[in-house]
Amino acid sequence: MTTATGPDQGRPALLSAVGCYLLWGVMPLLFMGQAAQGFDALEILAHRALWAVLVAGLLVWLAKQGGQVRAVFSSPRTLGWLTLSTALIAINWGVYVWATTHHATLEASLGYYINPLLNMVVGLWLFREKIDRWGWVAIGLAAVGVMFQALALGRPPWISLILAFSFASYGVIRKRVPIDAQAGLFVECLLLVPFGLAWVLWLQHTGAGVGLDSPTHALWALANGPATVLPLALFAWSARRLPLSTIGFIQFLAPTLQFAVGVWAGEPLTALRVASFGFIWTGAAVFAAAAFLRRRAERRALAESAEPA
Repeated sequence: MTTATGPDQGRPALLSAVGCYLLWGVMPLLFMGQAAQGFDALEILAHRALWAVLVAGLLVWLAKQGGQVRAVFSSPRTLGWLTLSTALIAINWGVYVWATTHHATLEASLGYYINPLLNMVVGLWLFREKIDRWGWVAIGLAAVGVMFQALALGRPPWISLILAFSFASYGVIRKRVPIDAQAGLFVECLLLVPFGLAWVLWLQHTGAGVGLDSPTHALWALANGPATVLPLALFAWSARRLPLSTIGFIQFLAPTLQFAVGVWAGEPLTALRVASFGFIWTGAAVFAAAAFLRRRAERRALAESAEPA
């Protein structure tokens, strides 16, 4: 079920979408910092699951949506869809954390460039959203860029493809499930808690854990809570109020920042990769210019219709 976007919701929804992708864009810095402290990818993932539920629960309490959470567990259909969305986001988290802690942030950024293409196509296919000719030009340019990236890697971009398809599928499910953003996110976090808690306890029992062996490391671990929940909450809220094609365009912010982080971290940047990102950025610029001109034309038409005859 999709909430219609009216004048009172459009701007907050747009700002929420921009905010979530900005946060996702710089998130590799958090995981790189944790890796430098001795965390491995699985321990980071476990702490994400463990501490995110506290922040998500706080959002539900503030929004007074406890009734929605209880209703989910009395509706097998809704619980089933949220279980599937939980599995998808867990896969996405795991692959992304591994990539950013194993010098593959550039490849991860490619995945989040592919994802907007999927969102636009899915929006057209499932939700009958329209894409004008400039939108198709933008998609074509970005698609060429994606192919160049695959050639630059010299192999199928598995990390990119898993990230793109898992998150696109997650977005579709969250757009269709009839539950508010905070309540749905809290249920997803609840479903992940047993796995995160079990792994953290196992690491502490075997002496292999890092997250709880000092106050400094505990702060690094706890940071996963707000860092995980805040952008997801913003995404889930905006995804139910904006067309998937709009979400797809805004998402170019995140991989661009991830790209910058990867370059800053010293990952190899070949001429072929530079060319591929050139195509992608040109596609994003075309889409942005078309959206701006279309919005200006709509405002002009609205102003003209409001003038007295």
